[in-house]
Amino acid sequence: MAGLAAAASMGRQRSTKTAKQQRMIAMKARGGEEDTRVCIPLEELRNTDVEKVGGKSASLGEMISQLSDVGVPVPGGFSTTAYAYKEFLDKGGINEFINDKLSDESIYEDVDKLMKVGKEIRDKIMDTPFQTNFEEELKAQWQRVSGGDDKFTFAVRSSATAEDLPDASFAGQQETYLNVMGYDDMKEKVHLVFASLFTDRAISYRHDRGFEHEKVQLCATCQKMVRSETGSAGVMFSLDTESGFRDVVFVTSAYGLGETVVGGTVNPDEWYVFKPTLAEGKKSIISRTMGSKLVKMVYKAGGGSETIDTSGEERESWSASDKEVTDLAEMAVKIEKHYGRPMDIEWARDGDDGKLYIVQARPETVASQKKVGVIEEYKMLEKGGEKVAEGRAVGKRIGSGKVNILTSIDQMSEFNQGEVLVADMTDPDWEPIMKKAGAIITNRGGRTCHAAIIARELGIPAIVGCGDATDKVKKGDPVTVSCAEGDTGYIYAGELKFEKNVQDLGELPEVGLKIMMNVGNPETAFSFGQLPNEGIGLARLEFVINNAIGVHPKALLNYDTLDAETKALVDQRMRGYSSPKEFYINKIAEGVATLAASVYPKRIIVRLSDFKSNEYKSLIGGEQYEPDEENPMIGFRGCGRYTDPFFEECFAMELEAVKIVRGEMGLKNVEIMIPFVRTLDMAKDVNAVLEKNGLKRGEDGLKVNMMAELPSNVFLAEEFLDYFDGFSIGSNDLTQLTLGLDRDSGLVAQYFDERNPAVMKGLETLIKAAKAKGKYVGICGQGPSDHPDLAKWLMDQGIDSVSLNPDSVIPTWQFLSK
Repeated sequence: MAGLAAAASMGRQRSTKTAKQQRMIAMKARGGEEDTRVCIPLEELRNTDVEKVGGKSASLGEMISQLSDVGVPVPGGFSTTAYAYKEFLDKGGINEFINDKLSDESIYEDVDKLMKVGKEIRDKIMDTPFQTNFEEELKAQWQRVSGGDDKFTFAVRSSATAEDLPDASFAGQQETYLNVMGYDDMKEKVHLVFASLFTDRAISYRHDRGFEHEKVQLCATCQKMVRSETGSAGVMFSLDTESGFRDVVFVTSAYGLGETVVGGTVNPDEWYVFKPTLAEGKKSIISRTMGSKLVKMVYKAGGGSETIDTSGEERESWSASDKEVTDLAEMAVKIEKHYGRPMDIEWARDGDDGKLYIVQARPETVASQKKVGVIEEYKMLEKGGEKVAEGRAVGKRIGSGKVNILTSIDQMSEFNQGEVLVADMTDPDWEPIMKKAGAIITNRGGRTCHAAIIARELGIPAIVGCGDATDKVKKGDPVTVSCAEGDTGYIYAGELKFEKNVQDLGELPEVGLKIMMNVGNPETAFSFGQLPNEGIGLARLEFVINNAIGVHPKALLNYDTLDAETKALVDQRMRGYSSPKEFYINKIAEGVATLAASVYPKRIIVRLSDFKSNEYKSLIGGEQYEPDEENPMIGFRGCGRYTDPFFEECFAMELEAVKIVRGEMGLKNVEIMIPFVRTLDMAKDVNAVLEKNGLKRGEDGLKVNMMAELPSNVFLAEEFLDYFDGFSIGSNDLTQLTLGLDRDSGLVAQYFDERNPAVMKGLETLIKAAKAKGKYVGICGQGPSDHPDLAKWLMDQGIDSVSLNPDSVIPTWQFLSK
């Protein structure tokens, strides 16, 4: 007891000293006198006023005064001050009470104690009336902004003086109140905001990150409410939140008030906007994903808000138009430029006037803080585990453990260290649980909700928006949660083996050839694009078609003749697109654009679709269009399809997508590669088809390359180069067809060797022919991890580039630099 009393006494002494110091912080250059105002209009505030009004209010004031004239509209209002908050705590005798309660270190290890202490402090604050001068000024500011109209609506949010520092995120730590009407309602909500500095999550967060409780002051931002209840709202980041890629703006949106997106109660629509082409006025949306948007938050009669179901039409429609997304991205770029760092921004569209507004902006504190040049890679070592559920991946990590399903934060004490937290949704209130979890899984929420932000900051793998995770996984079952396989996160049955590798690249030296990457999955492009590379040497279009579309192009062209069951499957896939043809073209364009953006302005060589007939048959509707072939590997594929009347219209859609990417979207770094060109007549005919569809070789800088993978390509290498700008050598197929074997057959696998003299002779012939004609020549898939001697031989031959799987890029670089 004596020790506890001494600790409390020390806490009181420290608090007294700190209070005096904090008062001095308010001394500002303007006049040099202490600013004792208890409320300040937002338009009078700047970013230098964080100590006066907290991060949120200061940032809003900064944008109103500095960015309104350049097209960043921010609703006005006012803020209470840190001075007012300190006066309230001092005069009400609350400070001593708080210091005494929080001096007990055991509350940070016992969640039940933490909940009890937090409630006691909040009750003490709510039971203490405001000082008279504060109430008078609060009413005067309400009158000024509302004009005395009791129907005028405010949003009342917390604004902490230690909020949104570059190395910490206080997002969601305190409360937000919407549709606040009338002075009495506002006064109550300001009181509740003051109390929210001591929610369980806020106490825990400050303690874990070393912030002294008495050095954080809380203010209330009282801002004109944007009527997004009849419009839409969301969150955007001026970088990719998963990879830290800086050249995109990530925009999310849902119908109604934005708290559903921020709080994670809805799976929102998502877009990526590419900054370089946005600046050029090009069509800059490079990717979009439609969310389920099952609910929306709207006003309640008489004040406050409630959550209701969305209509079927709303769920099947985009909650923001392309123009609105582009306009928002332009605002995000302006805000980022003004602040000089990546930003986390909340926005809303007013349903009454149709205009877009920025309602909050703060520094992004997770992805932007990653150390440059350090690669952290997680990889599944066991394959074939049962996929129990899937959703949106948060981060790139993998975690495992036994499932613990919680339905309420009241079950906090039932959660054990290292378990996998499964819940319908989480919010920042759950942080004391989240930091103990080995992984997090939720039914609801998007990748920009508060819980996702906290999960990233804590370094915990999380999969949100699964829809049915609480039904699919069982309490006590071991599972593995993988966020390392792209934007989609997977929950596997059992605790599977995985590995983590951390590599500090340092400064990589110049090497004797260009190292490019094989990347087909747009979901991983932004991460891989930040590896040291000279571009993408092989982007397989069939990966985009298989994953983003999943429907045979003939089935889409003949949509009206499909049976009801197949049509229902297609309808589910093409939600948000006006026609089957538009869906196919735009999805290919988005996939290619995302890949191209990841390495822009470096070159990307897109190999047009090279499905075999059995692979096309596996797509939705494919059964009725594809032939049965004994050996599809050497059957109806590649260039042979492109020049065949059966496939002509399908191929034209591919080419239209590429034309959009290079033209409307301005990504001129995209080149084309034609696979499996058997004869010179095919080479001539495919160029004619390209030209007919508006993609003439050499026009507008377009390069058309050929995949050199057949013995005929070797024998007539120079003649084929009359029709193409260079070769990408496909050594796997070249080896198969030179040696006459099936590499997938275990019976002949021992003969498959890319170093066979016949294959090496073919490689040498192709390289010499390209060099003689001054054309590009690269090879796909030949790293030193395969054959170190072959890698050195290729360099000696003067090959221009090797294109590797991303996990081979750094080892190859290091090998070649020795």
